[in-house]
This record gives sequence, C-alpha cells and structure tokens, in this order.
Amino acid sequence: MIIGVPTEIQPNENRVAIAPSGVVALVRKGHTVLIEKNAGLGSSFSNEDYEKCGAEIVATPKELYSRSKLILKVKAPQLSEYNLLKKEQILMAYLHLVAESELTKALQKNKITAIAFETIQKPDGSLPVLRPMSEIAGKMSVQIGAQFLENYYGGKGLLLGGVPGTRPGKVTIIGAGNVGKNAAQVAAGYGCEVSVLDINIDRLRYINDIMYSKVKTIVANPITIEKEVKTADLVISAVLIPGSKPPIVVTEDMVKKMKKGSVIVDAAIDQGGSVETMNRTTTHDNPTFEKHGIVHYAVSNMPGSVAKTASIAMNNVSIPYVVSIADNGIKGVKHDSALAKGINVIDGAITYKPVADGLFKEYTPLESIIGF
Repeated sequence: MIIGVPTEIQPNENRVAIAPSGVVALVRKGHTVLIEKNAGLGSSFSNEDYEKCGAEIVATPKELYSRSKLILKVKAPQLSEYNLLKKEQILMAYLHLVAESELTKALQKNKITAIAFETIQKPDGSLPVLRPMSEIAGKMSVQIGAQFLENYYGGKGLLLGGVPGTRPGKVTIIGAGNVGKNAAQVAAGYGCEVSVLDINIDRLRYINDIMYSKVKTIVANPITIEKEVKTADLVISAVLIPGSKPPIVVTEDMVKKMKKGSVIVDAAIDQGGSVETMNRTTTHDNPTFEKHGIVHYAVSNMPGSVAKTASIAMNNVSIPYVVSIADNGIKGVKHDSALAKGINVIDGAITYKPVADGLFKEYTPLESIIGF
C-alpha cells in the first residue's frame, strides 16, 4: 500500500504523523511511504532522516494525495485540503468529527474510510492512541495555567507553586482520566492545593491511591463543581466522552463567581468544549481571551507546541494500527475490535454512534457494511 504523510497546515501545528522509525516498520513490510517535503521539520525530523529510512520525499500535497491510498495525518484535514481527498481513500488522524460537521459531509461525499485515532478503543475501555496526547495535554495544562496567571499575561500575578511565606495556588481539575491524572501529578509537584472531581468513584479512588494526601478527590455534581471552581486560581476541564461532545460542566454563572485574573484551561475544546464561556477555539499565536475577568485558554491542539515529544509518542502507539491497515486493508478490522471502533465513516455512512448522534445524522452499524 502507498501511505502518504502530508505537512500539517493547522496554525502552529508542528507535529508530524510518523517518525522515521515508523517509516522503517512500514517499508520492511513492503509498503511505500511518501512524505511531503519538510513535513517533519517542526518535530526536528529532516527530509534526509526519512529518506535514510526508505521514504520518498514528495514536493507537493497534490502529488502526495493523488498517489496515496492511505493518508496519515495528525489533525483533521483543513477546509483547503478537502478537495485533495480522493474517492474511497483511507484517512487516519485525530479527527474529532463531532465538532466537524462540514468535514464529515466531505468524507461521506467522497466515500472516505475515516479512522479516528481518538476512538480506537480496547475491550477494557482504554484509548491507546489518544492516551499519550491526553498525558501531554494534562501536563501542559498546568504549565500553561501557571504562565497565564502571571501579570504580564493578564493573570492575577500568582506564582502557582508559591514560595515559603505565601500560599500556593489552588488548582481544580474536573475529570480524573488521563488528562486529569497527569494534570494532578504536575500540580501536586508544584506544591499546589489540588482538587480532582469526577463522577466515577473508581477513578477517584485510583487518583487517591497513587497520590494519597497530595490531592483532594471529590465526587462531581453541580454543587461540588461550583464550590471548587469559584475558589480556584486555575481550573482545568478534562472531561472526555470518547467521540462525543462533552457536557457543559462549568457554567457561565460559575465563571462569573471566580476570582478575577484566574485562569481556565479547557482540554476538551477539540471536542466542542465543556466550559460554557469557551464559545470559540484559539490558536498558539493568540491563545487566550478574557470573559468576566477570567483568562480563557482554548487551544485545540495543545501538544502541537511540543511537537518532537508528541510526534514520537503518537508514532509509538499508532504505527501497529497503521501497519494493520496497510497489510490487510479495511478487512483487517474484522479481527481487531479496537481498530474497528476507530472507523467513524465508511462508504458514505457514519458508523460511530456518538458522532452520528452529536451531528444529528443517521447511524449505520459497521457490521452492516463490512460484515463480521
């Protein structure tokens, strides 16, 4: 199979969908890998790095898309890329289609088989390809919050970790999954007062077991969320429902009650957001906006600013699934239930129910199309 890896064109997206080691894994199996010229530079991979591993460097995205059966990306295609997609191509990327209605229409129209990395799900419920990006986003959310609490960035002038004789910052984390866990670990390492809220008592018990007295764990409901949010210096919303738009857990009324100059980071913004006042996404160039005196951070591709780490981490977990598709085509998902859950669109139909429900579109079970 011919696999094409284009340059990411979302603003400030420096990741690349494959590392040189991933090229080796595919070439050894007899596949051809096309890399758009300079696609890896933002992640510190040169054209020569790829060529040494057996990839072919292609000058333009038009040539790359026209020659490839499988398109491997980090983020969903941007509007200018829609017309590059070929009929019945395979696309693998972090797609977040529940927040991308126009892209979903384009994929259906072109009968693209769209495999969303974020919905590849093992029988135990884990999300193996999303997990490293969640870990990165969790760690980054505390670093980002600490920065925007500084006066220069519009914050209240608080050093998040404090120094002897001053109080440390209070960090409220909503969601105890991979984002929330990693955020809690970093915030506790800073010496902050940390609260983690979730509706799942087993997740809270796990956080308590691994961090013990360093954090407070609280069952999430509107009352407890409001209490913790209004006294927080930094709020990190880390709510995830695989493939679905998350619920609003921080309301505008809660935001109005926060202390001026506090910061909110919505790590769920790429799925539509879970904070009512996060009514738009932002970019790394212009990452925040202020509402009700609170600094809002709504960048949808947080790991794109630590591209080398993120690209290697992505490559480590995604390549086995890419190799499976390259070796077996879509038929291979019949023997891999995790990969089957990654198929969101195929043959013009939406086959991932949370996406269909979120976009108010018809849902078609995957089994009815490819059979199991």
